[in-house]
Amino acid sequence: MRIVIAEDSVLLRAGIIRLLTDAGEEVVAAVGDGDALVEAVARHQPDIVIADVRMPPTHTDEGIRAAVAIRRDHPSIAVLVLSQYVEERYAIDLLAGDTSGVGYLLKDRVADVADFLEAVRRVGRGGTALDPEVVGQLLARSRQKDPLDRLTGREREVLGLMAEGRSNGAIAADLVVSDGAVEKHVRNIFTKLDLLQDASDHRRVLAVLRYLES
Repeated sequence: MRIVIAEDSVLLRAGIIRLLTDAGEEVVAAVGDGDALVEAVARHQPDIVIADVRMPPTHTDEGIRAAVAIRRDHPSIAVLVLSQYVEERYAIDLLAGDTSGVGYLLKDRVADVADFLEAVRRVGRGGTALDPEVVGQLLARSRQKDPLDRLTGREREVLGLMAEGRSNGAIAADLVVSDGAVEKHVRNIFTKLDLLQDASDHRRVLAVLRYLES
């Protein structure tokens, strides 16, 4: 298989390259950040991408965001996330819909080289490889009944007042805070409830509906 690797740890990246090439696979590119990963995939059109979650510049979610974008823009390319973390929000995006050619393994739980190589090849052939810990965390998240669990106490107060029909100015006066503070809370509420900007929807109404449903 033709493989692109994205891993910011130089030693780990070199180790994965060595494992794969010794096993007869072809590593066509090895990069250290999310932007370079997207560019390498566009250039080489590999069979499979192996990507870490956290990479430069912020070391938060650049790798898995790039993996999700690759999955969206190049659905024929398999994606295997290899990380120390379960990034739940983007893991759900990655696994949404067709899960063929998708894998998510935790580095610390890969105990056998042969098992790792088998997982790479299985995903590359269109199969699935998911660490049980990843599955467990995603199932636990899916069982959460309250969509407002991610909000802070203050954000819940703001959303409650929004549900009463208050404007941002009225909310600011009621909570004795600035209009700017309320606007920031409202933006945070939209983000945490996954209400993305969309001209066809009114996010304020949708946020209130989530509040009433809870």
